[in-house]
Amino acid sequence: MKNYFIIVSTLILLLGCTNDSVRNNNPYIPSYGFSYVINLNLNAALTSPGNPVALTEPSGIGIIVIKVSDSDYRAWNANCPNHTPSSCSRLIPNSTTAKCSCENYEYNLLTGVGNAQYTLIPYRVEVLNSNSIRVYN
Repeated sequence: MKNYFIIVSTLILLLGCTNDSVRNNNPYIPSYGFSYVINLNLNAALTSPGNPVALTEPSGIGIIVIKVSDSDYRAWNANCPNHTPSSCSRLIPNSTTAKCSCENYEYNLLTGVGNAQYTLIPYRVEVLNSNSIRVYN
């Protein structure tokens, strides 16, 4: 009886899992490798938490960076992840959210989650020292 319970419990857990590849495999935004060092002395808004900054790195990739704490920054692709990049698809950051003016989709800059099918595309952030961070893919 105990083995039966374990088998049934395992099957329920396995069947309850879902594949989240829809959110991770975005068909609209290509994934290009890059590395961009941001001088915090030149971007004063990034020295205090909750102030997002929209930047374009040298190869043309738009990013939005927000400081969460002294050792935690979040960076996202600055294009709306729910359609092909266009003139209206650049996200407009405001406090801890960013809005797409094409369809009025809104995304949380702390989690990347929004009110549309795809989430924001995250980038890695490394704190280099007290004056600079590196955003990369």
